[in-house]
Amino acid sequence: MKITLILNGKTEDDYLIKGIGLYEQRLKHYIPFETVVIPALKNTKALSIEQQKQKEGELILKGIQSSDRLILLDENGKEYSSVHFSEYLQQQMNSGIKNLVFVVGGPYGFSDEVYKRANGKISLSKMTFSHQMVRLFFVEQVYRAMTILRNEPYHHQ
Repeated sequence: MKITLILNGKTEDDYLIKGIGLYEQRLKHYIPFETVVIPALKNTKALSIEQQKQKEGELILKGIQSSDRLILLDENGKEYSSVHFSEYLQQQMNSGIKNLVFVVGGPYGFSDEVYKRANGKISLSKMTFSHQMVRLFFVEQVYRAMTILRNEPYHHQ
């Protein structure tokens, strides 16, 4: 199985770029992992929130295959502990899917079409984080999950 993370717009801050790069590099030892960046919309002031979500949704769905399992990182999604998230990933790997796709949406969330296509939603926390920081948190949690599954000493209980 491969994990793909779709991001809306490029990561801007150097410290986040370095952190994400660190965990992406570490993940190569465990599972194929790819980050796909869809371009940020231009001239958003001329667009309503719904129009922005619609255009972002079209860009997201363009990169999704019918066989992909699509999971949205959404504030209303299911919350997991790190151990339970590792078990969730193991279940996905055992299910035989080829590509598990996670998406970090834009500032206003996802379009109705993206919600309809999604196979599930996950929330990283009840707290609100910037979309930029969610990228780092998520990649670190995938790495942590892989170390938990291999009984490696990264995660402490």
